[in-house]
Amino acid sequence: MLNDNKGIALLITLSVVVILVATGFELNRQISSSASNTGIRRDMMTLQQKISSGVRIAESILVADKKNTEVDSVQEDWADPEIVQQYLNKTGFEQSSLSVNITDELSRLQINALVGFPAGKEFNEAQRKLWVRFFDLAISLQENSENQNLLSETLEPDMIINPVKDWLDSGDNDAITGLSGAEQDYYRNLNPPYACRNGRFRHVSELLRVKNINADMFFRIDENGGIRDFITVHGMAPSGKDRNNAAYPGKININTAPEPVLAAMLPAGHEFLASEIAAYRKETAGGDFVNNLHDANWYKNVPGMGDVDIDSNLITTKSDLFRISCEAGKQGSRLAATVIVGREKDESGKWQCKVLNWEYE
Repeated sequence: MLNDNKGIALLITLSVVVILVATGFELNRQISSSASNTGIRRDMMTLQQKISSGVRIAESILVADKKNTEVDSVQEDWADPEIVQQYLNKTGFEQSSLSVNITDELSRLQINALVGFPAGKEFNEAQRKLWVRFFDLAISLQENSENQNLLSETLEPDMIINPVKDWLDSGDNDAITGLSGAEQDYYRNLNPPYACRNGRFRHVSELLRVKNINADMFFRIDENGGIRDFITVHGMAPSGKDRNNAAYPGKININTAPEPVLAAMLPAGHEFLASEIAAYRKETAGGDFVNNLHDANWYKNVPGMGDVDIDSNLITTKSDLFRISCEAGKQGSRLAATVIVGREKDESGKWQCKVLNWEYE
């Protein structure tokens, strides 16, 4: 009997020890996890502060630029990564810990300019032709891409533009545009079903919900990227204000537009001259830019462009809408943000940058 009691006592003791050890491990795990989470949160706060600093520096560069020039081009300080980095270096951040890139948002095609607002039922004809050329080139690149997923059908530009227009137009019960358009009935019959916007695009990724726009075309056509890299949902009203409610003219800054956008602006058959235009803007001699980009018709001075006309409804040389791309790092952690800002005057008449959209990635 005594031996039995000793055995039971030993088992109880071992059980208690096991429970205490297990509890100790769990407490240690929780403490370690809590410390780790605290460290992660601290690092994320630091990265967010770095990005905020980068955005403020970019805004100050853009405000200073507005005071010095009436046009906006790739020849200016804000467009030069090395000059932007010099500003960042003055903050004391290590070069590898914060990077900032500023691009002109009006260098992109403005999807919400494709139809007129507020009625939003009819094509902006100059924009329609621009988008036809843009998608014609995009489809051609995708069909010739070695990495493409085979298209389920041969697409024509109108097969994309008409559904985009129907997504934008405000007439839910109106007839679809052309034979390839798509209104509410089409999207409600999908699996899973969803609603057609019948209004402005709020984010460029919304294009993926539109009939006939596939992921390959959206994300990657060739080494230059996909159509998402050349499109914006933002725009500038003629007054420069009320960007979210007024009609966008859709003019593109020829001084900053990338080659795929320049190619779409050119008349059909002249797309190959886009690279010549881009090179002309950046031509230097002795470290200085040699070509003046103030007049909207400067492109006619580009070799081969003398007899080529770009629709004046598509061209501007000014912008007050910019994209600030920031990336911050700390001890292996990284955080990126894309910030859209608009330059405008405050109540006292001083120029400032207003944040229109801020997204962490």
